[in-house]
Amino acid sequence: MQREPSGELLGTLARIAPGTELAMGIERIQRGRTGALIVLGYDQVVESICSGGFHIDIDFSPTRLRELAKMDGAIICDESGGRILQAGVQLMPDAALPTAESGTRHRTAERVALQTGFPVVAVSSSMQTITLYAGSERHVLETSERLLVRGNQAIATLERYRHRLDQVTSALTAAEIEDAATVRDVLAVLQRTEMVRRTSQDISRQVLELGADGRLLAAQHAELLAGVKTDNQMVLRDYPDLAGGAQHLSEALARLEQVPDALLIELDALLRVLIPQAPLSLDDALTPRGYRMLSLIRSLPRAVGERLVEKFGDLQLLMAASTAELIQVEGIGEQRARSIREGLARMAESSLLDRYL
Repeated sequence: MQREPSGELLGTLARIAPGTELAMGIERIQRGRTGALIVLGYDQVVESICSGGFHIDIDFSPTRLRELAKMDGAIICDESGGRILQAGVQLMPDAALPTAESGTRHRTAERVALQTGFPVVAVSSSMQTITLYAGSERHVLETSERLLVRGNQAIATLERYRHRLDQVTSALTAAEIEDAATVRDVLAVLQRTEMVRRTSQDISRQVLELGADGRLLAAQHAELLAGVKTDNQMVLRDYPDLAGGAQHLSEALARLEQVPDALLIELDALLRVLIPQAPLSLDDALTPRGYRMLSLIRSLPRAVGERLVEKFGDLQLLMAASTAELIQVEGIGEQRARSIREGLARMAESSLLDRYL
């Protein structure tokens, strides 16, 4: 499974995305085929590894960045990227710091990022690539054209996953209403929700990296996610047996998010990852507590839903509860009790119609 980028890397990607002044400057450097080494931050540590160059302290502009890149040496900007502080600087980071790079510019960039903690951008004059270093992370920027192709492919994938998620969620709802839910039904929802989450994260990163060029992709992404009501945390709370007990819910959720893509598509493998020691099989029956169904009633506050589950503890008992029984729960009056009963009845009717018609 691909490592999730840190917030620092994502934040720096947003700063150098198309449409920003820094991106315009880097694009000019690429077109001029001069290459560059740009440090996005300055403090005593950066000062201690700088030698020579010029202290200029001027407002940032793309043309100034391009002209200064014609000189040998690195360019130092302030952390906001609003000013160019030094140019033509020789950077001398600790040579003992590990690096997998081979070129001088990129080896220096990686070590500077590790030693200072500030992001460093290396523009290759020969390979015409832009590499970003943030802490111990390395990211090679792609062209907008290539990112858009990948983004459109991811949108098509997300559309398929969303359609399948809607299907398995409806099937689970119908099975819960009939008191016939199985481990297989629940795992199918967990699986598809996680697939949607991962694909959505990939698209979000591409939108971030595309900057101004990613507006259409962002709109398509938002449209596809509109109305997605499935939440794996809510599903696992409904079925604590799949988390190894209610007290282990957060650990189970973390394990699910770390499942390799190759294992995620196999329900048997997914079950073993979630609860390695459990004797459950895919066809074993499970009883939902009711968290997910109650969360679909938009007018119902979450705290009231929590109290309902605490009182009844079982979706079937909750659906069979009378108005008088519901009123006994704190925060529920006669009108809210009728609203809960009607909401559950509508969901039951709708899911059964979807399943059998």
